[in-house]
Amino acid sequence: MRPEDIDTIAEKTAFSGVVRVDRGGQVEFAKAYGLAHRAYRIPNTLDTRFGMASGGKGFTALAVLSLIEDGVLKLDTTARSLLGSDLPQIADDVTVEHLLTHTSGIGDYLDEEADTEITDYVIGAAHELTSTEAFLPLLDGHPAKFAAGERFGYCNGGFVVLALLAERAGGVGYHDLVRQRVLRPARMTSTDFLRSDELPADAAVGYLPLDGVDRSNVFHLPVLASGDGGVHTTAEDVSAFWRALFAGDIVDRVDEVVRPRQDVPGESMRYGLGLWLHESSDTVFLIGYDAGASFKSAHDPHTGTTCTVISNTSPGAWPIARALMP
Repeated sequence: MRPEDIDTIAEKTAFSGVVRVDRGGQVEFAKAYGLAHRAYRIPNTLDTRFGMASGGKGFTALAVLSLIEDGVLKLDTTARSLLGSDLPQIADDVTVEHLLTHTSGIGDYLDEEADTEITDYVIGAAHELTSTEAFLPLLDGHPAKFAAGERFGYCNGGFVVLALLAERAGGVGYHDLVRQRVLRPARMTSTDFLRSDELPADAAVGYLPLDGVDRSNVFHLPVLASGDGGVHTTAEDVSAFWRALFAGDIVDRVDEVVRPRQDVPGESMRYGLGLWLHESSDTVFLIGYDAGASFKSAHDPHTGTTCTVISNTSPGAWPIARALMP
């Protein structure tokens, strides 16, 4: 796709965010569009940090897999063995692998199969969600949807449970665990867990349409992201992540991470361990969509090509992402 074609789509869709394409180790295209803060007319730049929504699930998975490589956890470790009496509706046979592959069947606090709108307020007291343990009341009380291992069922809560298991097994808080085991070895120096109520000057505010106006997403998402996503990053750091992952700098057995575990025909994709996979090629994806955030990054490990589209609106990233990543 030509740069002018990307510009045309961005103009037609009022795109707000950053587009970056790396090919063969060189930046082929990188451009920022729209505003990071609308009230103060602050433009997005290539260095702006955006919430990546569920794209962060890949980081949770890799932190867990790093603990597995260290012998702290196993794929067949049961959630119950670390939860004790917490979250009693999670079946005793649900394992780490079930949670990593969205086959646990556990009830979800943020059920994407439910009939809700992206603008709905679904998480209650957002300001209280500052730690993984703080999610326990939100995760509790949801009956199982199916037996563990029966099928694929995308589950946000399952990745918060994974963060909780990683904390309890590793003895390190989830945020520090990801910093130490994923962000640092990937040299993602601009990526971090930012509080939505005290965003730094280089972070974009997320926006969504409410009552005929665009409002920020500060009341829609946890004030501090946990295992199911929401970490803030830059397009440049995402490119660094893919390079580090396939160089073996984060975990040793990358082949196991990207080995297809589940077919997801409804999305025309497959799923590995915390990463989406193309339905017929080796291209790997991180994907996120939430209130005031949309993100998609694709990486072809054979050519070293990375395409990343990241936006501070929802679903602002999709038109350009569809054009770049058919």
